[in-house]
Amino acid sequence: MKILFTKPGFEKLKKDYEILVKTRPLAVLDLKKAREMGDLSENGYYKSARFKLNGIDMNIRHLNFLIKFAIIASDPKKGIVGIGSKVDLKISGKNKKYLIVGENEANPTEEKMSFLSPIGKDLIGKKAGEKINVNSPSGKMQVEIIKVIP
Repeated sequence: MKILFTKPGFEKLKKDYEILVKTRPLAVLDLKKAREMGDLSENGYYKSARFKLNGIDMNIRHLNFLIKFAIIASDPKKGIVGIGSKVDLKISGKNKKYLIVGENEANPTEEKMSFLSPIGKDLIGKKAGEKINVNSPSGKMQVEIIKVIP
């Protein structure tokens, strides 16, 4: 199994992992303090501390899995859309800019498009000036690649 990331995406992943590992001892300490308060069945502080520690542990396991199977995508070739490319697109007549990223980095609000998304799949390997027809969940649309920046 391999999970593709851009180099900045992988660095962020490792940083997030390190932050969680550093916050875990404080969460364990909170749980210990809550446990010392007595009756656990009616102890909201205990339940909250346990929930927080479980969340941290779950996220650590998830990030550890991603790091274990992560592969940093090679730099895209100049002028050809690949993972790590910045693309200027015209989608159904509207200009949009996206960074093509791995599936775990995708975030439309940050203009990061997964290479596995309906549009992303069809963009990989294409060049500026090409027009493609994409079947997306919202229907067919035409996408024109205006510019590709590696």
